[in-house]
Amino acid sequence: MFSFLEKHIKTFRHGIHPGDYKETTKDLKIERMPFADEIILPLSQHLGGPSKPIVKPGEKVFRGQLIAEATGFVSSNLHASVTGTVRAIEPRSHASGRMVESIIIDKDPFSPQTLFNERTIEWEHLSPNELLDMIKWGGFVGLGGAAFPTHVKLSVPDGKRARFFMVNAAECEPFLTSDHRIMLERYHAIFAGIRICMKILDAEKAYIGTEINKMEALELLQSAIPADLPCEIVPLETKYPQGAEKMLTEAVLHKEIPSGQLPIDIHVIVNNVGTVAAIGEFFQHGQPVIERVVTVTGPGIRRPANLMVPIGTKLSDVIEYCGGLHEHVRQILYGGPMMGSAQMVLDVPVMKGTSGVLFLTDHEVVPRQEYPCIRCMRCVDACPVYLNPSTLGMLAKGRFYDEMMNYHIMDCMECGSCSYVCPSNIPLVQRFRVTKVLIREKLAREAKKKS
Repeated sequence: MFSFLEKHIKTFRHGIHPGDYKETTKDLKIERMPFADEIILPLSQHLGGPSKPIVKPGEKVFRGQLIAEATGFVSSNLHASVTGTVRAIEPRSHASGRMVESIIIDKDPFSPQTLFNERTIEWEHLSPNELLDMIKWGGFVGLGGAAFPTHVKLSVPDGKRARFFMVNAAECEPFLTSDHRIMLERYHAIFAGIRICMKILDAEKAYIGTEINKMEALELLQSAIPADLPCEIVPLETKYPQGAEKMLTEAVLHKEIPSGQLPIDIHVIVNNVGTVAAIGEFFQHGQPVIERVVTVTGPGIRRPANLMVPIGTKLSDVIEYCGGLHEHVRQILYGGPMMGSAQMVLDVPVMKGTSGVLFLTDHEVVPRQEYPCIRCMRCVDACPVYLNPSTLGMLAKGRFYDEMMNYHIMDCMECGSCSYVCPSNIPLVQRFRVTKVLIREKLAREAKKKS
């Protein structure tokens, strides 16, 4: 057995060490959630342009059938996650808090819910461009939460080269264990997905990086690496935000991604482990992105679980399947406590980027009074991209947005480390998120005037 005591555990500079709170679900195997009677599929589940429906109300659709097409290069296809009838295409609640045009499907109660056109795709005989086209057709996006279209990420720009393919299995967000369970239960699919992605990229080596609080997964992956696959398992220090692309590449390769640049600029492509496993299974069974593993956890839910949930399943159906809520539930987050988004209604659907649902009670969600900044610089020590959140916070409060650009506000990853360590309870990351939106809107207006 591979001894991790003999290998240097890698990490990045700065960051924080919140409790991981993964004990509740880390040993719970993935269980399949039943198909709900109503499925809500937002046309915008990814970064980029929303999908365009190719079905109409009243039309019969089948599980895995293409029902909405990408509207551009940075967009994603959408498939039916259940066999049934399209009831409507109308605005519905979205995880962002907005109303978004969605395809509503009523499940066929008599259907066995078998996969539409199930087949094995002989990927070894396909060219890199043909593989990319298949991945685009499958509607793949980053399943770690960012939901960036995968075919875009795997398309290396002219003049650049991807020498290394990095699988992000850090799962540094507290409470979440979906990636952990994927590594334990679907490791064959991970290695299959790595082979496919490496062929597309013509990469020379792959890395799988995960934190040492998942030692069981680290040891299993190390023992299961195919002899002919140039892949290295990298144990990482348990630290937040270890799973950010910039932090992961710094830890594994000791290379910084320069400001304003991407991993490809240091010859790296990074993909989430859930996405890589889904790609491997897609070429084995022909199943596009119609379901995903979701960690349902937190003190507010009666039966925590790791679930395989059909995309479009309503939050209320997930809660019912997990036994309902405890009393005094105060907040429901899609994602983890550091970067998750609070939900306002229970009919919001699970989407492609929903890695977890976290239920917090009055005990965890305590209103805190904000005090003036005391210049302790804890936020500076915590910031993984070496910004000065203290100064940026004061500029944001005064709406000095141009000055914030001089302090590199657009490099902020919105990880929340600064807010976590602030003794004055200043909502730094919330201010930065609002500021970045306002700056982008201003830049877009200026660009429009010039054009």
